[in-house]
Amino acid sequence: MSSKSTYFIANWKMNGSPKDLIQIKNLDFFIKNRFKKHNKLIVYCPPQPLITYFAKKIRSKNIKFGSQDVSNNNFAFGAFTGEVSSHILKNSGAEYVIIGHSEKRLAGDNYNTIKQKINNANQNKLKIIFCIGESLKENKNKNSLLILKKQILASLEKGLNFKNILFAYEPVWSIGTGIIPSQSYLIKVFSELKKILIRHYSVKSPKLLYGGSVNAQNIQSLKMIPNCNGYLIGGASLTSKNFIDIIQNYYS
Repeated sequence: MSSKSTYFIANWKMNGSPKDLIQIKNLDFFIKNRFKKHNKLIVYCPPQPLITYFAKKIRSKNIKFGSQDVSNNNFAFGAFTGEVSSHILKNSGAEYVIIGHSEKRLAGDNYNTIKQKINNANQNKLKIIFCIGESLKENKNKNSLLILKKQILASLEKGLNFKNILFAYEPVWSIGTGIIPSQSYLIKVFSELKKILIRHYSVKSPKLLYGGSVNAQNIQSLKMIPNCNGYLIGGASLTSKNFIDIIQNYYS
């Protein structure tokens, strides 16, 4: 992966406040002054009210900002109380958006709403972090690959700009549990995901990410997964120390 960017994407979920700008500044200082080598890209996805504030304060080629969700309504503006359109996100400083996260699926997102969100984000040239993943029951029943394939095919149309889509495999049973799949299992899953995307969408070099209990202790094992271009990181991204430790250990 030396010739391509390795992605370290921070999903802050419902955490953070303006004072947490210091966490991003610390990481930015670390990259600019102590860790200039290696081709990497950090994306922070804080709660939506913080995006513009952070994006205005941080001007860095290595750090970008994204949203954790977007409206499925295909309107830039309108009478949609509580919704945030992809157009508004783009103008707020967001360059990326997470779509299809398992927590949003549990809250009501289905294949149709996810497809609409992806299409809207694609039209407004937001880079999409598309989350897919199976439940523990589906995994134990050996249906993981069938579920992942269905999530992809039911959500993605063939006319999309796939250069702007990152595919984040997040097994639901791994998120926040401290449990990560075995290396052999992940090698198989990432190989199959690449085959699915090549076969059905002619995506020659899909950007594939892993998410689920990523931390400084397991990153060296996770970096050995072929076809993996980066990581979607939850709790361990909230403090600059833990986030920096992940990046340092990845390259050590």
